[in-house]
Amino acid sequence: MHSARCERKPRELFSVKWNYFRIIGAVAACVTLITLLAGYAFVCSFVYLSPTLPSPQAMRSVEFQVPLRVYSRNGGLIAQIGEQRRIPATYEQIPDLVKHAFLAAEDDRFFEHHGIDYIGVVRAVLVDTISGHKTQGASTITMQTARNVFLTLDKSIRRKLQETFVTYEMEHEFTKQEILGLYLNVIFLGQRAYGVTAAAETYFGKSLDELTVAEAATIAGLPKAPSQYNPIINPQLATGRRSYVLRRMVDVRFIDAATAEAANKQPMQARAHGPLFDVEAPYIAEMARLQVRQQFGIAAESAGYKVYTTIDGRLQAAANRAVRIGLIEYDRRHGFRGPVGHVDVAPEGRPEQLDGLVDEYSTVGVLSPAVVVSVAEKTVRVYVKTRGFAQIDWDGMSWARKAAAAGEALGPPPKTASDVVAKGDVVYVVANSNGVAQLGQIPEAQSALVSLDPEDGGVSALVGGFDYFTNKYNRVIQARRLPGSGFKPFLYSAALENGFTPASVLLDAPVVMEGDGIEASWRPENSHGDFSGPMRLREALVKSRNLVSIRLLRELGTPLAIDYVTRFGFDKRALPQNLTLALGTVQSTPMEVATGYSVFANGGFRVMPYFIDRIENGAGQVVWQAKPRVACEACERPVDLGDLVLTNNAQENLQNADTLRGGRGPLAPDQIAERVISPQNAYLMTDMMADVIKRGTAVRARSLGRSDIAGKTGTTNEAKDTWFNGFTPNLVATVWVGYDQERPLGEREEGARTALPIWIHFMREALKGVPDKRRPMPEGLVQLRVSSRTGALVGAENPDGFMETFMADHLPAGNEGSVAQGAEGGAQSSEPIF
Repeated sequence: MHSARCERKPRELFSVKWNYFRIIGAVAACVTLITLLAGYAFVCSFVYLSPTLPSPQAMRSVEFQVPLRVYSRNGGLIAQIGEQRRIPATYEQIPDLVKHAFLAAEDDRFFEHHGIDYIGVVRAVLVDTISGHKTQGASTITMQTARNVFLTLDKSIRRKLQETFVTYEMEHEFTKQEILGLYLNVIFLGQRAYGVTAAAETYFGKSLDELTVAEAATIAGLPKAPSQYNPIINPQLATGRRSYVLRRMVDVRFIDAATAEAANKQPMQARAHGPLFDVEAPYIAEMARLQVRQQFGIAAESAGYKVYTTIDGRLQAAANRAVRIGLIEYDRRHGFRGPVGHVDVAPEGRPEQLDGLVDEYSTVGVLSPAVVVSVAEKTVRVYVKTRGFAQIDWDGMSWARKAAAAGEALGPPPKTASDVVAKGDVVYVVANSNGVAQLGQIPEAQSALVSLDPEDGGVSALVGGFDYFTNKYNRVIQARRLPGSGFKPFLYSAALENGFTPASVLLDAPVVMEGDGIEASWRPENSHGDFSGPMRLREALVKSRNLVSIRLLRELGTPLAIDYVTRFGFDKRALPQNLTLALGTVQSTPMEVATGYSVFANGGFRVMPYFIDRIENGAGQVVWQAKPRVACEACERPVDLGDLVLTNNAQENLQNADTLRGGRGPLAPDQIAERVISPQNAYLMTDMMADVIKRGTAVRARSLGRSDIAGKTGTTNEAKDTWFNGFTPNLVATVWVGYDQERPLGEREEGARTALPIWIHFMREALKGVPDKRRPMPEGLVQLRVSSRTGALVGAENPDGFMETFMADHLPAGNEGSVAQGAEGGAQSSEPIF
């Protein structure tokens, strides 16, 4: 029996082993079959889905929505325009800190796996199983890039298979650096920001190389759920997510524990920032956007086009500052309208609490909202939104007399700070970084400034209002207002062309224009209601005498004057067909008026304003180039090529023409601007307008200390529109000040007080380093001694005489008894009024 049992035991053992091998074999066969079936299904899926997958060539040539970018003429960024905020950066331009933060948060084994991280998948499953909810994802950076760039974001099995195939293809077509660089440029990070560069700008107002460890970790925490972890909307959740990213950065040894701890202690300081820019010119940016859309269609706004404008960054900054200072100064003269709101301030208000109290108030230009936290006798302590505490000293608020209602006087000057504000008042201030502020308020009046290069019409600076983001109405090109006396130089130029001289005398005396029975009689006056009797044209322009201008237009005839002033670019259909034209009753934009003054500045050529130099497409190819006509006096001079030998003068002329406009080469006939007035006329008008500054209505501009500036003030009835138009041979600038809804600017307000100071602020900066050089006197002019009283020729012995300049074919009379026709006092006329 014992022997039988021994024999049976090996047989049983063999049977168990055989069964075990059979099971192993069966399992292996099943696994093999499943693998073969899976492989077959995978191949079938690939064959089925391959037509929907991008080819390697398509992957290489992928194009993103890149915003339209607008630049100044020297390459400073003005604006980025598009639905998606995206600022492409190369792999090398992205700091290691940012790369490490994303690798730690999203895929720390990125440089080790081949697109699909099987270890990461297992780890994610285990962590999620243990925690009981989904805390980790298994998508690698390559997989995220595949679906963000080449696929949709739906969660179907079909899309998941496509993602797998594209991931495999990407790992074979791109280097790891290329994949990571692509990912960091395309990933959506909330707030319309795509890519890390746009996110750094959007949340922190910084470039990538300025980010701190805490800020980089905050951005790296966004891909998981951009809305949920948005640090602006959900700062607490974003702080928790940042802690996770910092912990992961420590785990993979990108940073040490001390660095992570310090970063964790930093408060979440993210807030919405607009796109960074080098040049603040939002009105020009919008003009550029409209131009690109008109020429290339709406798709061009997201195709990476670049617009290079004619804007000079330095002049644009000066224009912005000048307009804001000028409007704030005007507004202060008319009193303080009171705080814009009132809130309850806790005794120990913390900055984040105070920020919340003024959150609904927006920054307007240089004016920031602030809440008053304490009031002393002569000082006020405020909290300025997003900037911190600041102090307003007495000299920063003593201007704040109570604003007057219509027809009433200003209130008395304040004696203490409590006469102006109280604790909890919300006010606007101008604050610096040193904690010093001045009380302000948002101006109700508006202004526009435009400057042109008179040589070719290029716009060098343009400000369409106090603040574009509050009111996008571009007054430079959209506001049609009355230029008032600023129109007189065009009329006087017509007079010089038709026999009048700077010494011609007309009567400054009352004029009555009888109506036709339907219209009432018109009794125009000078701005101050006085009369000066017989007056030379030069003096009439210097002192801006309305009645002399009306008589001058009557002598010329309205049809002749209208035909003439169209040479300066004014639309004939817009010009009034009556004597009110003499007072500038044509509705014109500041751009049109500045263009007209360019004719005087450049010596008589009409140039067309333009603001775009060139446009490049996303590939950097120039698809549009400006071809402005250029004012070129040298091109008018005859060049003698007799016997093929150039005289020295001819050689100089050819060289001037050849190097004009930065050495672009000789100007073709269609590149030369049309001459519309003679150089003699342009010189005389410039000389007369120089006297406006030396001793006339614009005498304030003498503070610039230059001899090459000329211009003319403009003020309409009741000062509803006020202007100054001034120029040098190199620059023309027009400034307008008024209300959008027309109403008087106030007592004693006129162009010399409102617009001229803005022009001076601008030109002081614009002319820095520019030599003081007047345009030389052209041939065809002579200087003669005339009577200051009658304008007639006098001898050297006459003490009343002075030197005046004349066109050689328009000389004054030879006796002192001549006064121009039409100087009779109190004359009546049947010339149409309105």
